[in-house]
Amino acid sequence: MVLSPEFALKKPDFYQSRRIQLTSPILHIGSSVSRLNPFEYVQTAKKVYLPNQEALAKALQQQGGRFLNDYIQAIEEHQDISRLLKQAFGNEWWSAKDTDGNPIFPKTAISQKLTEERITDLRPMIRNGMGDLFIPGSSIKGAIRTALAYHLLKYPERYNIPSSNRVSEIEKTLRQRLGELSNKNTQKNVDDDLFMESLFSNFSLTYQGKTFFGKSQNTDFLRCLKVSDSESLVERVEIKITKKKGQPTPVNLPVVAEVIVSSRFPDYIAKYRASIYAEMVWNVQTEFTLSLDTEMLSWFKHKQGMKIPFSNLDELLQICQEFTQEQWDYEHDYWQEIENNPRASGKNLDFNYIREFYEPEKSPYSLRLGWGSSMTGTTIGLLLKDELREEIRDTCGLKASGFEAPKSRRTVMNPNGEIKLVPGWVKFKTL
Repeated sequence: MVLSPEFALKKPDFYQSRRIQLTSPILHIGSSVSRLNPFEYVQTAKKVYLPNQEALAKALQQQGGRFLNDYIQAIEEHQDISRLLKQAFGNEWWSAKDTDGNPIFPKTAISQKLTEERITDLRPMIRNGMGDLFIPGSSIKGAIRTALAYHLLKYPERYNIPSSNRVSEIEKTLRQRLGELSNKNTQKNVDDDLFMESLFSNFSLTYQGKTFFGKSQNTDFLRCLKVSDSESLVERVEIKITKKKGQPTPVNLPVVAEVIVSSRFPDYIAKYRASIYAEMVWNVQTEFTLSLDTEMLSWFKHKQGMKIPFSNLDELLQICQEFTQEQWDYEHDYWQEIENNPRASGKNLDFNYIREFYEPEKSPYSLRLGWGSSMTGTTIGLLLKDELREEIRDTCGLKASGFEAPKSRRTVMNPNGEIKLVPGWVKFKTL
């Protein structure tokens, strides 16, 4: 006999799930390849093309002659292939296809070029298995983990943080181990040794009457949180209705932009350091899913009595917002002190738009992801004393004795030569 719905027992709902809309002015998430070689992209005045190298090789072989051999030589010598493409496929080489009818330059691998400068050392953005740009769930979850660590260490009494993992002890140990941090392998694991393993993995897990111990992925309480990859960042046109104009606005527009790396002189005049060319997504709008297994969360008990700082997704998102506010305040103060430099090595370092960006007292963003986040967004550095943070920077990276850490910033220049955008800031909206 089957019970009618009104008499059937309801299965307890141990899951919380939120569909989140993510938006961002501009974003770059790095791929496994940090830089592309000259033969891996082709640039024109207005666009940058990334070829399907298998399709390109097939098409060049079909053309006969020395085309394929010349392509192989270009690869070996890290040469530009634009002239070869024109010789093989004519002036409209970007529309060529291979012997199976596959485009050599897929639509998903074409970006608008936002600079008149010649692009060198192009840094690609991550793509999924279908070749589409996207935001990995692991990137979002990694930023959430950092926000949680920052929150726990900022409020040690509230969450009963073990004395050996509090900020004062972390600073003490870092000072003792500064010499070791020149080794890149040590750098990768130092935060795990100092506090991350204790905060996240030093738990016992009780399930079906059995208790499991040990520091591992199995006893990491963030096992209970699942973060999906975002939807593909597929370019589309969105109609925005305004009082003045209802012009269509591109959403998820792939671009290659000039990123200005700047710092400052001792008198706070802006200093130009370098230009980096990166594949980015402008006007990001996508969705992803956060899922929390609240029953699993109850299985974890910290071995030294530390409390888990959230019990639901709303509390978790609030912790992210608070961490973002800390970063926002720090960046606001930095840009208020920097003075423009219109003659900085041929660059007009006018940061008025950036100062306007940071004008709101309350951060309108929920988190900071990917490239440009710097040590303030990827570590608990803002909890450390300024001088210690500087010493860590001088040991682990480029020395800048006497300057704050981080010293440099990355901002994005538009086609008119104006520095207008800051990468990485994202908004969450629950749908």
